[in-house]
Order: sequence, then C-alpha cells, then structure tokens
Amino acid sequence: MPAPREEPLYKDSSQLDKHRLITDAVHEHDGKICLQILHTGRYCRHENLIAPSPIKSPINKFVPNEATDEQIEGEIQAFVDFSVFCKEANYDGVEIMGSEGYFINEFIAERTNKRTDKWGGSYKKRIRLPLEVCRRAREAVGEDFIIIYRLSMLDLVEGGSTAEEVLQLGQALCESGVSIINTGIGWHEATIPTIATKVPRAAFTWVTAQFNNELSVPVITSNRINTPEVAEEILARGDADMVSMARPLLADANFVVKAKSGKADAINTCIACNQACLDHIFNGQISSCLVNPRACHELELQIFPTNNKKKIAVIGAGPAGLAAAVTAAERGHTVTLYDADDKIGGQFNLAKKIPGKEEFNETLRYYQYQLNSFGVELKLNQRISAADLNNSEFDEVIVATGIKPRIPEIDGINHPSVVGYVDVITGKIKIGERVAIIGAGGIGFDTAEYLSHAGEPTSQNISAFMHEWGIDMKMNARAGVEGIEAKVAPSPRTIYLCQRKPEGIGKSLGKTTGWIHRIGLMKKGIKMLAGCQYMRIDDEGLHLLVNNDPRALKVDNVVVCAGQEPLREITEELNKPFHLIGGADVAVELDAKRAIDQATRLAAEL
Repeated sequence: MPAPREEPLYKDSSQLDKHRLITDAVHEHDGKICLQILHTGRYCRHENLIAPSPIKSPINKFVPNEATDEQIEGEIQAFVDFSVFCKEANYDGVEIMGSEGYFINEFIAERTNKRTDKWGGSYKKRIRLPLEVCRRAREAVGEDFIIIYRLSMLDLVEGGSTAEEVLQLGQALCESGVSIINTGIGWHEATIPTIATKVPRAAFTWVTAQFNNELSVPVITSNRINTPEVAEEILARGDADMVSMARPLLADANFVVKAKSGKADAINTCIACNQACLDHIFNGQISSCLVNPRACHELELQIFPTNNKKKIAVIGAGPAGLAAAVTAAERGHTVTLYDADDKIGGQFNLAKKIPGKEEFNETLRYYQYQLNSFGVELKLNQRISAADLNNSEFDEVIVATGIKPRIPEIDGINHPSVVGYVDVITGKIKIGERVAIIGAGGIGFDTAEYLSHAGEPTSQNISAFMHEWGIDMKMNARAGVEGIEAKVAPSPRTIYLCQRKPEGIGKSLGKTTGWIHRIGLMKKGIKMLAGCQYMRIDDEGLHLLVNNDPRALKVDNVVVCAGQEPLREITEELNKPFHLIGGADVAVELDAKRAIDQATRLAAEL
C-alpha cells in the first residue's frame, strides 16, 4: 500500500506570507498572477506513486499503484484546498494542469485508464475527475477567482483523446465554472518534439484554432511563441484569444515592456535550446537561461555601474566575447571588441547553419543591438597580436579566442578524404555521397544533421514538420497520431556517425532534446556506431573495430568532429593583465551556456 500522505505545506498558514511576497510584488505593478496546480501521477519519480491504473510510464522506472476511490477523493480535495490557499495568498487565480500526461490527463485517456468503476470505462466516466476538480474548486473559491484549465488538445500518443472528445471535455469544463482554457500539446512520453528549437515557431496554434470558436470562455495558445510579431500574428488570425509564454520571459524579463514600447529589437530572444531551463530542472538544478544567465540568479549575478572605469580589450566575438563585451560596456567600461572574422558570432555562425537551429541567429541579432546600444567599438577582420596589446592603452584584456578542432592520432589522418567540420558546415568543400563522422558529441550530431538534408531547411515550415513527425493536421486521427505514418525525406548521403565510447550514442546531448536529435537522424537512415576503435584511413575508406569486430567503411569523406582544444596562443607573450573565458579557457565539452555565464560573471566583477 502507498505510504501515508504527508501533510502538505500549504496546510501551514505561515506559508501564506511567503507566497504574498510574490503576489504583492505583482500587484504593485498592476499585474495579475495565477499559480499552476499540478499532480504528476505516474510521472512521479519516487516509489508509492499513484495513477488511475498500474501502468508504468515509458519515461519512469516506477510502476504506479492504482489509486483507490478514497485516494482519488483525497486528491480532488487537495486541488480544492490548494485553490483556496492560493486565494488566501492573494493569487488572482490558479491553473489546473489537465494535460501533458499528468495525473488528471491520465484519467481522461484510455491509454492509462483501464478502470471499470465510476472513474473509468466510458469517456463520460473518464472525464469525471477533471470536471469534479473544477466544479468543486469553483464552489470553494467563488465567482471572482480565475480558474484556468490546461486542456490537452493534442495528446500525440496512441490511446489519447480524439478531437471530438477534447471538444466534449472543453465544453463541459466551461459549464463547470472554468474561466479560461489553456492549450496543452503532447504528453511527456510522446516521441514528438513540441517545444525544442527544431519545432517551428507557433507550430501548434492551428490546434487551438480548431476549438477556439467552439468554447464559451477565452482560450490561450502555447508552444514556441518567442517574439511579439509571432504573438500578434496568432491573435490577428483568431487562433486564440491570448498567448502563453514561459521560456521567452527567462530569456528576457523585460520582454513585455520592450514589446509595448516598440523595442522588439532589444528583446533577448528565447532560442528554445532547453539547456539551462528544462535540462536544469530535470537534473535537479536551478533553472536559468543559456542566453540570459541572470535568469533565476538575479540577486547573485548583479550588473552595477562601475566605480573604476577601465579600457578593456575583448579578443574574440563569439558568444563568450560578446557577453563579456556587452556586460562590461553596460557597466561603464570602455570596450573594444576584436575578431579576425568579418562578422560576430564565432561558433554560433556554424550553429545557425544547422537545420533546426536557425534560432541561434536571434542571439547574434540581439548582441549586435547591444554592442551598438552600449557603444562597444567593434573591429572585425582584425587579428590583433600580443605585441599590439602590450603597446596599447588597454588596462585589461579578456581572451575569448575560442577553440580549434582537435585532430585525433589516427593512421592516415592526413589523407585527402579527411576534412574538418568547420569546412563542411561553412560549405568550403564539397562532400561525397558516403561519409563517416568521427565523434558523436554535439558537433558530430550537428554535422550529421547538416549533411543529411538536401536543399533548404524546412524547420520553419509547419506543414513539413507535421508530416515529418506523423501528425494529422486534420485531427481525424486519435490523439493526432494513430495510424499516421511519418513522411521523412531520407538523407541524400550514406552517413556513419561513430564514437569511441561503447555507451549509447547521444548520451552527452541535452536531457530534454538529445532524444529528438537521435530519433531525427535515425528516421533519416543515419547509421550510428558505438564502441569504435579507429585503425586507419586510406583510399578504401575508414578502417575500424566496432566492439572488436573489424569493419571497413567505404566512404568518400571522413569528417573529424573529435573535440576541441583551447585557442590561446596570444597569451604566451601578453604582458597586460588578462582573463581567459569560454573555449579559450576550457575547451572540453564546451557549450555556449557555460561560456556566456562565465563571461557575464567575469565582466560583472571587473
């Protein structure tokens, strides 16, 4: 039997004051605030979890206990009690989470509800739980309190709800006293991306549009809405009455203020990478943002005007150099930013060329705006030397020169068929029809993605995305996916993605996005080889042992993506005080999240 339920914190009235710190702050600025109420059901990551039926989730190792009638009544009361608590804490409303495959959603779908009592069986019985929660909550909080219900409009899993069922529930929710209906898209266990950067902007607002005119309360749409322009287009089309944003407000807390004042160019745009927000959450870390490391660290990482103005040179205009230059200039330092390239961006100029990663260009747009706003002197096409810096008037130097690709020691590594990933992604060289990629980290996956596409990327083509992932936009298929075959354009090349480690390929990728990259490449027919020992490269191709089994890959090209080394030679003769950041500091498993965070923190202290 499940362990006795612990008394929830909200039963302690002393908790009210902690919540009022937040609600009062919001109300001081004429805002409104609702708190989301969530029961994870079979997604709960500890033993003694409960769900409508004892069916294990594919993304959880624990099998849930079938909730008893008494437990179900207890959970309904918990939703009600917490709604009352939220009202007492001066929230303007609550959002009841009935989507994404959580507890309430599990009762709705036949996929997870095999009960034969009053909580299961027919659809009318399966939707009893959400209706009871909302009806009783409305009775408890009165008419003036907002109740938002997040309705799963497209489950994206077999055994989910049909469009007709979704509408039936939505209309019943309106009658039960719900104030607003929000759009939920996809269960967490669905093998279809819904919010990652590969997903087109506003990709699922067509789903909300199917129900908007059929529901008597205002309807919110959600997922991958990251600019004011996109939001306005959605509203103008009538897809929804409101739009929902979460991660864009981590990327820029002043999003709404800037949009309202007509300064959309000043917005630090969310690129939907998930690296510092969702990946952190699922790894038990504090959530933040790759493009805005101050998110959720505002009291720890503060940017104050300096009392000791300096002349600072920043060498390298990649993500680290840009973050350092902008932050230092914002504080009042005189900053000159150098780069040998003819444009800012560094490694981001490669990332934005990868199909599905075009959003990275938004970060470069933002940094260019900030460079101009804070008066950073930008010197491109200029490879400055240590001697130049030593003879300059700069007080300090920030070295953000980045990385150089590591060349592994393999017999034949200098063979004409061997190329580097930079030359491949920049289009400097023409690649053959059969390719082996050495290295299956982030860069190896990006290179495989780049080479597996033909023609222009379709990452912003909503219809093409839905075809590729097997989603029925007519919503005739149950949950949008049953019986729908994905239509993936095969790779125009034969590609082998190889790694030394024997573990599953792609384990080093982001926790919430790695599976998307793996599935995407597998659908295109990319061959993934783990446990590789590279023997030699010659005219016949790449010779290797795969888990001690000899293999010869007859390929036209071998692309090296075997890690990086710091590029910091400039420091060897540098006499000025200097600081190393980004890849120039630590190149191993380099990522922009660490680089931008490190650069911002350094500049905040200079």
